[in-house]
Amino acid sequence: MADPADRSLKIIAGADSFGCSVKDALVSHLRSLNIEVDDLGTSSYYSIAAEVGRRVSSAASTNTAAEVRGLVACGTGVGVAIFANKYPGVFAATCLSPSDALNARSINNSNVLAVSGMSTSPDSAIEIVDTWLKTPFKSPCPASGSQPWPEDIQSFLDNSLTEMPKISSTGTEGSESDSKCSICCLVKNRELGPIDIIPGGSMKILRETPTSAIVRFKAGSVEPAHSHTFGHDLVVLEGKKTVWNLSKKEKFDLSVGDYLFTPATDVHRVKYHEDTEFFIKWDGKWDMFFHEDLQAAKEAVDKESN
Repeated sequence: MADPADRSLKIIAGADSFGCSVKDALVSHLRSLNIEVDDLGTSSYYSIAAEVGRRVSSAASTNTAAEVRGLVACGTGVGVAIFANKYPGVFAATCLSPSDALNARSINNSNVLAVSGMSTSPDSAIEIVDTWLKTPFKSPCPASGSQPWPEDIQSFLDNSLTEMPKISSTGTEGSESDSKCSICCLVKNRELGPIDIIPGGSMKILRETPTSAIVRFKAGSVEPAHSHTFGHDLVVLEGKKTVWNLSKKEKFDLSVGDYLFTPATDVHRVKYHEDTEFFIKWDGKWDMFFHEDLQAAKEAVDKESN
């Protein structure tokens, strides 16, 4: 077995089309540091992230000569993290700043870095990856001027190394036995508030500006044609929906794992075929401008269906 202190580092990298530019910049930077990189190229965010996660997970379960970590990128950095984290022993963290990367490594022992191709410039991404690379797990507390962790926190971090893998492999007491993804479990247990302006919808704001949220709609619900000041990315976590981009005359049928970006001011209408949950992130603060009433929207959807 290799001594951990003497292990070299290998990075498995991949991205979707929205994250490929920043991924390519980071791969070039890592190679300039003489770090071995296995670049898997570009594919859908869920398939490329799953492959990176699978390889990191496989390496984590064996005593390889090199420490294997992952690097994934998509439009938001969120979708790739979700799918990389489906594999045991993978701790993927979406980092939008060097401080995110510092905490992800120091506190969470992140072994897969997820970055946003739409929100992060190549130069900023290099700062993020450099911080992620140089920060060891349980490094001095970043919130207290790099002072040592208090004894109780140090004990918590030590125990987390053995406790976290148990959650990914067996689940926690009282959890649903068929729930494989910890992200989905968190979503199911989250309390959402009703969206008063659209019947059948509920939402939980996770971050104000730029706004990100978990949204649910009941089967049969319709969102009338509307637009937003800012574009938004969404990932479907559960259910099925159809989005009509009326500005571009495009139609998108979305189900679990699908991603869609809607540009700022594009007018779009939505129909939910099943109870549906999705993660959504706007490029700025959330707002909504309607271009038709609910009855007109339902009539338009019915016409499309016939």
